[in-house]
Amino acid sequence: MNHTMLLLLLPALLCCAEAPATAEWPATPPLQAPAVTSAPAPSRYAWLPKGRYLPAQTVAARFAPPAGYQRVAVAEGSFGQWLRFLPLLPAGTPVTLYNGQPKDRQDVHAAVLDLDVGSRDLQQCADAVIRLRAEYLFSQNPDQVHFHLTSGDDIGFRAWYSGTGFRVTGNDVRPTPRPAEAPTHASLRRYLDQIFTYAGTLSLSKELQPTPLARVQPGDVLIRGGSPGHAVLVLDVATQPRTGRRVALLAQSYMPAQQMHVLQNVWDETGLGAWFYLDPAADRVSTPEWTFRSTELGRFE
Repeated sequence: MNHTMLLLLLPALLCCAEAPATAEWPATPPLQAPAVTSAPAPSRYAWLPKGRYLPAQTVAARFAPPAGYQRVAVAEGSFGQWLRFLPLLPAGTPVTLYNGQPKDRQDVHAAVLDLDVGSRDLQQCADAVIRLRAEYLFSQNPDQVHFHLTSGDDIGFRAWYSGTGFRVTGNDVRPTPRPAEAPTHASLRRYLDQIFTYAGTLSLSKELQPTPLARVQPGDVLIRGGSPGHAVLVLDVATQPRTGRRVALLAQSYMPAQQMHVLQNVWDETGLGAWFYLDPAADRVSTPEWTFRSTELGRFE
């Protein structure tokens, strides 16, 4: 959910809010294509304190596919593989907001990701997707991290930590000098807080390639760009070999900023548990707190 064009330059204070115009930014190197599958090293989840990663408390360990389904293949080193082994907090953990208060609805989640939300109302729906994509890219090569603002400006982490920040004035976004620093995880978080302020569902939707629901893969995003808008990340996908039916594990943050959580299939009448059947013949994809059009699936390039 994000700012309208009339409020383009206001900070993103509504879930998945938007912001700013156009300037010249250093180019970001293209992503590398990887290749088959085992759990990434715990160091790939750089926000976790050393020793905190528990193989038994991951998405893959806690959420087996429904009976008769098997996980789709993902490439070694891919975003999908990385998501599959995200760390989770213990079963039964409630979802809390950025200010430590409990989320009003505690019936829509099946698990909570072991991922900090920050102390400001920033990491809402699209921002949480951006956060995980940034963390994945950071684990591969920090210089690959870049995101567009609502203005269309492409803000690369490499330029930012090397001493080129940005300033929003009226409807303009302009490069501005900032202290250069090492590309540490702490500097990534400071960079992301600025991105969260001026990006959201509208900007993120433009970064994604439209993808047919029938081809959904881990790492895809259900997204409605605008204000209001929403974004839900596909954490994992399993298929039924006999029929080709695909089910997905979905995760979201929401408004106000809150811990990212694996969604519970609250209509589960088919033994799917936390998995959602994504019917390519349907017009809509229903999640507990948002309904998307079946055409609103996107993929990172």
